[in-house]
Amino acid sequence: MQQNTHIPPRYTINDYNQWQGDWELINGYPYAMSPSPFPKHQFISKQLVVAFELAFKENKASCPCNVYFELDWIINDETVVRPDLMIICESVNPNDFIRNPPVLIVEIFSAATRLKDRNLKFGLYQQCGVKYYLMADPDAKTIEAFELVNNQYAQVKGPLQFALSKNCTVTLEEERIFEA
Repeated sequence: MQQNTHIPPRYTINDYNQWQGDWELINGYPYAMSPSPFPKHQFISKQLVVAFELAFKENKASCPCNVYFELDWIINDETVVRPDLMIICESVNPNDFIRNPPVLIVEIFSAATRLKDRNLKFGLYQQCGVKYYLMADPDAKTIEAFELVNNQYAQVKGPLQFALSKNCTVTLEEERIFEA
């Protein structure tokens, strides 16, 4: 009995740059982005951006960080992702995409992205050295936070507090993120 072993083609950033629509490219494999998120997803995203921005303003003298949303992070020639939110604590080229690992990434679950965010992106962000990975669940009104410790993610227990740079620590109040 002959087995049908179809191997899907792999692509590079050169291919990615030619595609129409919204895509992510992970290890050479294309992933179509979902249609625009529902209002609850956008609400959580806005709440997180505001919370981080307020925390940065409180620490402005010592906090060189910025929050970006819906921006491509080019990891290598075969991997380009677009996290819901990223925190970058170094200067970036305003005319280019992100090229270095963010210090913190947030993915907000939807029915279409939950498995990819929890599995594929979890492993990818861990492998790339993203210090903090947060997964927000609008339905359960929870945030799971992970910190990179010895090259492995460990779940953050207790308060959602993140040391983003030498003198910049941010604390999120989870209940305030989900309040209407």
